[in-house]
Amino acid sequence: MKTMQYAITDIETTGGNATGSRITEIAIIIHDGEKVIDRWETLVNPEKDIPLPIFALTGINNEMVRHAPVFDEVAGKVFELLSGRIFVAHNVNFDYSFVKHQLGQSGFTWSAKKLCTVRAARKIRPGLGSYSLGNLCRALDIAIENRHRAGGDADATATLFSQLLQWDSECEIGKMLRKASQEQRLPPNLPREDFDQLPEKPGVYYFYNEAKKVVYVGKAVNLKKRVASHFTGHKITPQRQHFLRDIYSISFEVCATELMALLLECTEIRKLWPVYNKALKRFEAKFGLYDYEARNGYRYLAVGKLRKHQSCIQTFYHEYEAVHTLLGLVDDFRIDQRFCIYGKPAEGELPVKHASTNLPAPEQHNLRVAAALNSLSQARPSFAIVDKGRHADERSCIWVENGMFYGMGYVDNTVGFTEPSGVREYVTRYKGNQYVMQLIDGFVKKYPGKVLYENQSVERL
Repeated sequence: MKTMQYAITDIETTGGNATGSRITEIAIIIHDGEKVIDRWETLVNPEKDIPLPIFALTGINNEMVRHAPVFDEVAGKVFELLSGRIFVAHNVNFDYSFVKHQLGQSGFTWSAKKLCTVRAARKIRPGLGSYSLGNLCRALDIAIENRHRAGGDADATATLFSQLLQWDSECEIGKMLRKASQEQRLPPNLPREDFDQLPEKPGVYYFYNEAKKVVYVGKAVNLKKRVASHFTGHKITPQRQHFLRDIYSISFEVCATELMALLLECTEIRKLWPVYNKALKRFEAKFGLYDYEARNGYRYLAVGKLRKHQSCIQTFYHEYEAVHTLLGLVDDFRIDQRFCIYGKPAEGELPVKHASTNLPAPEQHNLRVAAALNSLSQARPSFAIVDKGRHADERSCIWVENGMFYGMGYVDNTVGFTEPSGVREYVTRYKGNQYVMQLIDGFVKKYPGKVLYENQSVERL
């Protein structure tokens, strides 16, 4: 440890991501493991305007950097100070991403071992209320001047680092710097224990922010490998940097199969709508086929937009799919068009008015509507999917009722059923949607031997 040298670095920037923002100030302090042996800092002309919120935070404005060197002019000095030394910073991945990006733009290929003083402090001085630099310095009685300026924050980080070295009786810093260590790839606010507890099994994982709110839900065939993949690579987009900074804890649920994990992920995202889950939102159904009875005693069929707390017969991604289904029912069951609504008229289009004479008898019309809706239900089968469990003494089961996902769960191997619908009593109820059924239908086509349809023999169970 004593033979290593550390480059304790702090930067100020025009924004929060390295691709779209630039360094406005940089300070580098060289530490030999016992004391500071060199110090350098400079303002940097970012060659772009400094936003007002950044000025309010740092006090650095456009006038201050107008005659400062651009990064190309100091890149050689930065490279010299950092080369061959361990890169140390508070929330190290932020500073590292900026420095690496701008050195690369200046023609320097640089990489280094990293050490995060946030993570080191969490391990060496656990249990503190906050590990932000300001709060940490207050808690540990470390003087900090010129807050949110590169030199002031670098000096405070250097003092913190010296104290951590003295307190490190368990050689935590040495463990963090081992070549095979995962430590430096983890987000700064995530306890190592949360990552270590992840099993190498299928399941669903949850990322939580500082307020204990779920910000991301994902599924995995191998939970540990999938979660680790979020923290590898060198993407420096603002979305990724904000995402990593927001991860304070992880929980997980082991699933027996990849299909169970997929279904749980989808239903949990729809229930929680975490801020960083974007992909599934494009699979949201937008339209529905509705059935209602008017005061005149006639049942109407209507296509309309989905609304919360309003049940419909069937959901659709696109309005034309719903209209096509309704037209098919009208033709097949000879339903009077005057009792069908094909969505809201387009802007500038007047709704068509039909004559109210020669209407069919209400009883006859309503029977036709009932038959049409019954045909939709019969076209959607009920079935169970029975597969391996999370361990040898159980099986996983999924129940689909009238073509819609009903629920899933696990049942002991000693439980027997007289018919597939018996599975229904052992599943946890979940809210389904068309995307979930696409996943299930794809599985059914691929593995028909694991599917038991209603009124089918259950000898395999």
